Amino acid sequence: MTKNKTQETDSSVTNFINSVENDQKRKDSFELIKIFSEVSGFEPKMWGPSIIGFGSYHYKYDSGREDDAPLLGFSPRKAAISLYLLCDVEGQHGALLGQLGKFKNGKSCVYINKLSDVSEEVIKALAKECIKFIHEKYPTE
Repeated sequence: MTKNKTQETDSSVTNFINSVENDQKRKDSFELIKIFSEVSGFEPKMWGPSIIGFGSYHYKYDSGREDDAPLLGFSPRKAAISLYLLCDVEGQHGALLGQLGKFKNGKSCVYINKLSDVSEEVIKALAKECIKFIHEKYPTE
């Protein structure tokens, strides 16, 4: 079974953020670190070359594939800031997403152009709910 390429590394989060060309994305990244650290209780770590993650959990799919992933994470990509929030988008967390502001989303990603486009309080609430969701879906043994 292949390992996930996105593993926690010892790379510097600060150096990575400082290498982001877009000034606004750099500022927003430092603010997201404050938000996600506060909510999760974890310090930021680099996961792979471009994801900033907070905490971790171990998942195992029915297919047998298993690995570790960050509880919360984000990446300041060129097109948008990707927020990695594993939650029930179509179910219990859909109402919170509806209050977030201007964003696009995928299965476990929320894409924002800048932090001022969304509600920081809703990001905090979503992050808390996502951590709870992950702990229920993948309890520690």
